[in-house]
Amino acid sequence: MEALNAPSIHYAAILPMLILFGTACLGVIVEAAAPRAARFRVQFVLAVAGLIGALVAVFTAANAIADDGKNGSITAGGSLVVDKPGVFLQGAIIVLGLVALLLISDRTLEHGGAFVAHAAVTANTDADRKQAAEEGGATEVYPLVIFSLGGMMLFASSNDLLTMFIALEVFSLPLYLLCALARRRRLLSQEAAVKYFLLGAFASAFFLFGIAMVYGYAGGVQFGEINRAVQEQPKDVVLLYVGLAMIAIGLLFKAALVPFHVWTPDVYQGAPTPITALMAACTKVAAFGGLLRVLYVAFQGSVWDYRPVLGTIAIVTMLIGSILAVTQTDIKRLLAYSSIANAGYVLVGVLAVNESGLSSSLFYLVAYGFAVLAAFGIVTLVRDADGEATHLSRWAGLGRRSPMYAAVFTFLLLAFAGIPLTSGFTAKFGVFAAAIDAEQTWLVIAGVITSMVLAFPYLRVVVLMWLSEPGESTPAVSIPGALTAAAVTIGAAATLLLGVVPQPLIDMTESAVPFVR
Repeated sequence: MEALNAPSIHYAAILPMLILFGTACLGVIVEAAAPRAARFRVQFVLAVAGLIGALVAVFTAANAIADDGKNGSITAGGSLVVDKPGVFLQGAIIVLGLVALLLISDRTLEHGGAFVAHAAVTANTDADRKQAAEEGGATEVYPLVIFSLGGMMLFASSNDLLTMFIALEVFSLPLYLLCALARRRRLLSQEAAVKYFLLGAFASAFFLFGIAMVYGYAGGVQFGEINRAVQEQPKDVVLLYVGLAMIAIGLLFKAALVPFHVWTPDVYQGAPTPITALMAACTKVAAFGGLLRVLYVAFQGSVWDYRPVLGTIAIVTMLIGSILAVTQTDIKRLLAYSSIANAGYVLVGVLAVNESGLSSSLFYLVAYGFAVLAAFGIVTLVRDADGEATHLSRWAGLGRRSPMYAAVFTFLLLAFAGIPLTSGFTAKFGVFAAAIDAEQTWLVIAGVITSMVLAFPYLRVVVLMWLSEPGESTPAVSIPGALTAAAVTIGAAATLLLGVVPQPLIDMTESAVPFVR
């Protein structure tokens, strides 16, 4: 009987993921063993330390790849790849996750629509502080968030479809739970979580069936094996097309691309706003990271087959996202449809299927992530005694009551619209230029037209805040905790810097290509 040989694992290369999964496991132990009053501080310090440690490990892995003179390496029996794009995506997920964690940490007790500030630290009254000390806060969010971020990193670094499926479940299941944790608006939050879970389960099932089809076609699930089979062109290509279509359903669902976007507005509205920010920034990076790896590595030989279909999806996504954003009366739903439209713009860069398309897509994901985190950070601050005031009518005259935060939100909306001197303009210019270089001008034309349509709902909010008289129902912006203020400042500053001096990040994204095959 032949002995089983364990696969060779390059532990230093996968150390960032190991750190996060280890931190999440420690967080579970802390949640079970630590005194209730001490859990917040322990969990917060543990989560931040884990993310910083993982970020240091990412920089170490990047330096090792640069010193080695290669694009990266494949490890863990061919199931994981540590290459330049993967390391960049891991770093982006950690940094954006750290900013999202700041928002989450200022909203761990429910006092009006989402998590409310860890009152023991930032409460406004002695009663709130006493309540926080007794209850300890909803500290279970910390291990769940870290588990999800670790799964996102694993998803972006997977080198076979089975590992990618496992990573998909690892980062999705905690998100389903996190969406249900809004205690004041419990019914809406739990409805959003159930809808997200059910639709996500169907998408995962399609992904799994697609793996079976591709395995029947290629005789393996590793991306290199699939690429070789595609290039050899076996006779039975039906399995290839059906398998690719099913895998695409799972990936397009996570990226919120039409027609697999229907969960996004309801989940964004019902989930606690800090969790919505986490999903809008980090989940999109992970979803497109996986989509880029699948299309650029496993199915690169089929680019002429899938490009027309995905190109049509990109156009329809941009159209539906921009048009339906015009009709929204809730700020979170408006940002949800904005997220859908922006997913279409990223897909335009992805479909260039060249190095400039890869680098511009990476830039777009980072730029959009910082902007959307800051935007949702502002949303958490516009509140009254009943919680967050998300209906647009409540934002009338906000610029006169809270001019500083209204100005920041206006700037972020202009960035979403792609106005020059913001990161949004630089990001859109990059993906459109890459698409033109790849002779996909039809996608660029659609992107420019939908960008003009999408500017209308943004400008409507700006006009509402600055040119309308504040009414009796217009809430003031609450005084933010230090962590929320830091998150909004980081997001807004990054949006400005990436619009004025984008070259450092452009250089990073250009050096982060190509994928290891």
